[in-house]
Order: sequence, then structure tokens, then C-alpha cells
Amino acid sequence: MNDPFQMQPELRYGAPVCDQILTGRFFTIGYSWYFRQAKWTLEIVNRNKRELTSVERSNNFRADTRIPKRFRAGLKAYVGSGYDRGHLVGSANQNVIDIQNSETFLLSNMSPQVGRFNRDIWRELESEVRKLNERNDVLETYVLNAPVFYFDKKIETIGDDSNEYGIDVPVPHAFVKSVLTEDKKGRLSLWTFEMENKKLDGDLKDYLVSTYDAEQLVGGRFWDRISGGDLHEQKKTPIDMW
Repeated sequence: MNDPFQMQPELRYGAPVCDQILTGRFFTIGYSWYFRQAKWTLEIVNRNKRELTSVERSNNFRADTRIPKRFRAGLKAYVGSGYDRGHLVGSANQNVIDIQNSETFLLSNMSPQVGRFNRDIWRELESEVRKLNERNDVLETYVLNAPVFYFDKKIETIGDDSNEYGIDVPVPHAFVKSVLTEDKKGRLSLWTFEMENKKLDGDLKDYLVSTYDAEQLVGGRFWDRISGGDLHEQKKTPIDMW
């Protein structure tokens, strides 16, 4: 059997454990059967970024048929839930060709997100990551996204036995985004953010956290193929200085 860690370029520096690895054409999803959504997603932001073209947003939300029916969410789970179908791998991060953008609309790449979170600070952070990726000294930008569940808090679910797959989908309490860059000198820099799944009014730098602490929450090492001494973590760097 082929090893996705050898074949998928976005997995070059490692990824946490998961129940099922869903390898796409341009990004990889580590899926959780228990939580009926991704445990993590990992991408290289528009790895063909030197291309000048871009495509329209697909908006073709759909179930991911690679996942057994009893473990996957369908569109009806979100209807009337009050939650957005929140992208983990951002649509605008993968928009060089149509099939690349289309894959971001698989429901395996979605988690239930509060509307004012999804459309405000989460979108702002995605935009800042793309600006970072556009810097001339940055060769590649890797992004790991992960839903977070706090087990000392009640977990809300959406969907019920009337939806097409007869399952509930837990609503994450928060989300983690870990951003790894490799520059033209081969240096690796890292920023990790933890944001609660609610309307947030702080600056992006307010949500910078230790990657070690974020790994504890998600349940797995993020960049386990990098020796710790070779990674420069930006724990307190203001977002406008990257």
C-alpha cells in the first residue's frame, strides 16, 4: 500500500494521527469517524501560487463518498442548525483551477461554525495567511486546521435521526490553525492560533498559543517530522510583522 506521507507534498513535515486519511489532489484530510468531521486538514496554500489565474468559487457543497455513510455528515445536518458550513481548508486558499477549488466544498472539509466566527475572525486569519504566502521570501506555506472539543464542556450537536445518514455532528468548541512557512534560505517558522467558536473581538495576535498546548487539545503532534531545534516558533510575534 502506498504511504500518503511519501506521496502527498503537504504531509512532508508530518501530521497527527486520525481514523482515515483522505488524500485529495491538493490537500489532505485526517478524518475522525467519532466526531463525523475532520480531525485535521493539511494544505500547502496554493502550491502553484506563481500561476496568475484564479477561478470562481464553486459553492458545490456535498458529502464525501470516500467516508462510510454511517460516519459522514450530509447537507441536511446543517439545514436549520444555525451554524455555517465552515471551511477548514479555505476556498480562496485553493483557487488556481476548478477541481482544486471544488474539493474544498466536500463536507469532510467542513465543521459547524458560528456565523460571526466563520465570516469574521476566521476569514480574517485566512486572509492574513494568504498575505504571508505571497511574500517574496516565502517558498511554501503549510496550514494545519483542527476542530477542538473541550471535554469539560457540554457538546452541542446538529442533525438528528431524520437526516439522510441518521447521525449527529458535534459542534466544536474552538478551532486551531497552525501555520508553518519555509523561506528561501530553508528556515522554518511557525505560528499557532487557538480560537473559540464564537464571535471574537480581539486582534489576531491575541490568539497565538504554544503549539505544544494546541497539540494537547487536538490529540497528536502536528509537525512530527521536524526536529524541535530546527523550528522557530513565533509565540508572541504580532500578526502584522510576519
